[in-house]
Amino acid sequence: MTDYPLPAPGEITGWTTPPTDGGERLDGRSTVLLTVDRLITGRRGDAPGTLEVVGDVPDVGPDGEGAGPAEAARRAGRGGAVLLDHKRILFVGTVAEAEAHLSSRTDLAVADIGRLDLPGSTLMPGLIETHDHLLTSGTAVEYPDYGPHEVARLTLNAARSARELLSVGVTSAQSLGARHYIDVAVREAIDNGDVRGPRVVASGPQITTTAGHSYHAGAEVDSLDQIRYEVRYHHKMGVDTIKVMATGGFMTGGSAPWFAQFSQGELDVLIAEAHRLGKWTAAHAHGVQGIERAVRAGVDYVAHASFITADGRSEFDPALADEMARAGVYVDCTITADMPQMLRRDDSYAPPARQLWEHGVKIVAGHDAGIPAVPQRGYVAGLEALEWVGLPRAEVILAATSRAAAAIGCAGITGVLAEGFEADLIAVAGDPRESLDALRDLTLVVTRGREFVPDRLEGVPVLLDDSLGGLGPIGPAATLGVWRTLAERRRTHPEV
Repeated sequence: MTDYPLPAPGEITGWTTPPTDGGERLDGRSTVLLTVDRLITGRRGDAPGTLEVVGDVPDVGPDGEGAGPAEAARRAGRGGAVLLDHKRILFVGTVAEAEAHLSSRTDLAVADIGRLDLPGSTLMPGLIETHDHLLTSGTAVEYPDYGPHEVARLTLNAARSARELLSVGVTSAQSLGARHYIDVAVREAIDNGDVRGPRVVASGPQITTTAGHSYHAGAEVDSLDQIRYEVRYHHKMGVDTIKVMATGGFMTGGSAPWFAQFSQGELDVLIAEAHRLGKWTAAHAHGVQGIERAVRAGVDYVAHASFITADGRSEFDPALADEMARAGVYVDCTITADMPQMLRRDDSYAPPARQLWEHGVKIVAGHDAGIPAVPQRGYVAGLEALEWVGLPRAEVILAATSRAAAAIGCAGITGVLAEGFEADLIAVAGDPRESLDALRDLTLVVTRGREFVPDRLEGVPVLLDDSLGGLGPIGPAATLGVWRTLAERRRTHPEV
């Protein structure tokens, strides 16, 4: 774990994003040259552990030191530039290269090309949330009961969540569980321009077993025929991803996260049927057996991968990690903003993000956003927590951009600043390679070529510190603690 500073007990974190001055400067219908001091492309750099960067304008210190060299570098065209044409990227390079490129284009009227200069900023691909629950953000329980107004209220929640994501720089999000296929409807509304939000990859309801994890909001199946039917029905309803609850979970009564919910044969049929229909696949999997079965079935994405056993602890399995790496599966370990505090109180629930990465597993930024105590606006704090548990900062940035795009089935579409990709990008003051906190200081948010003016958001309260040891475990660790206590009591019983 890195020595990452944590907020003081009870402190309200400062990831509030103020509105951009001047309203929307990019309308998504024009050709615009966008210039910054540097841009991060979303590719790896030539040196190990680095990111590809275009532009080399020197940083300007807080007291203005370095302003002269920085201005000279800008005049020389050494900053980064992106040429946007409607919703797509036409060119990426230095400012000098972009200007030369424009002068050579006979198909573009230079006089009609706009220009937006953001000195002092870093341009990068828009952030991506790979594991979201749009419908329940801001609720105190995972399955709120809205009575006869359920669909309307959940739809409004989803629309609000979409704006909240954009307001913190998230331009794409994978919805992994949504009642009534509301995420499909919200995706369509965003695509049509009816509401503002990130690109949405929709799964509809999770496929689970009868009384299985998330059965309140899922599609319950108990046979191979039912599995095939639900996959086909999800396809009919327009989902992008088929999500299966391969193990139990923590937030459904009577569901044990370490137990597999489906046999190997059942998962084989589910994943094969989804792939036959051209669908991406994702598996909720905590326990080792469920992870193993999902990977062997050919799943594309695993959520959690906490390696929970019946002993009530996370117990890393190196052989299974190697198998996951060979399979090329993408994994979100659900490292949330409160994870550092949780682990300091009780490390029994410790998703092995660092260990998986060391074994070559492709780690991405997914936070289970929308469940209680995990709001969408805590995204950047979740990235900081991912660094805190040991993922190098460059890897965190890749996990939140280009690798995340591939993980949700959007490879070649978004997540990279390159010719032909869609114009999903953000600009931040400062350099996120120096500190992820720079991601909170947004100077531009663009989705599909159109600027979004962020909403003003409340900060997220930090969990109280447990320096005196009186509060005990929280979150999943609390559930596991109950199980460990029960198991220990059983061991004290005499042989009879």
